[in-house]
Amino acid sequence: MVEGMPITALTKFMELVSKHIDNLKNTIDEEAIERFFESLDNSKSIFVLGAGRSGFVARAFAMRLMHLGYSVYVVGETVTPRIQREDMLIAISGSGETSSIVSISQKAKEIGSKIVTVTSKRDSTLAKISDIVLIVKGKPKSEKDESISQLFPLGTLFELTAMIFLDGIVAEIMARKRLSERDLELRHAILE
Repeated sequence: MVEGMPITALTKFMELVSKHIDNLKNTIDEEAIERFFESLDNSKSIFVLGAGRSGFVARAFAMRLMHLGYSVYVVGETVTPRIQREDMLIAISGSGETSSIVSISQKAKEIGSKIVTVTSKRDSTLAKISDIVLIVKGKPKSEKDESISQLFPLGTLFELTAMIFLDGIVAEIMARKRLSERDLELRHAILE
């Protein structure tokens, strides 16, 4: 980087992320979220799934669900048990078309598990097989010019927004269950 040059891409990136989060607040489907909360509390175990960077978001959300006291597993880990009818699968996929995510979700659906999808595409294959769909918009169609793609390559905007959205879900659960940070800390790993 050349000293003295303004950090324009960084500033623009943060401005657009902030604007995107503001837009998300205005498009939240409260009914779907309420059904999600109800299903969380009525599920024996919760399984989370995502591929690539969406997989990192899924793992972070799984950790927080564990901190909140839920029995939660990450699909693909060696200690993950078999999913059952009374369980829930949370699948995270921006496109809703990632073949491995769709395939695993279809298998869980055949077993009778509840499927919750976090995606940006309501008409995707994954959304169509899901019981609950939580829409988190990715890159707006009106912003697909080259300068926006340079700032948000591939699924960056969906992944960032999904992470913030799911952390908001965690905050809501904490408030509803009257949990403090100390309550979560008691379940936090100490073997690190």
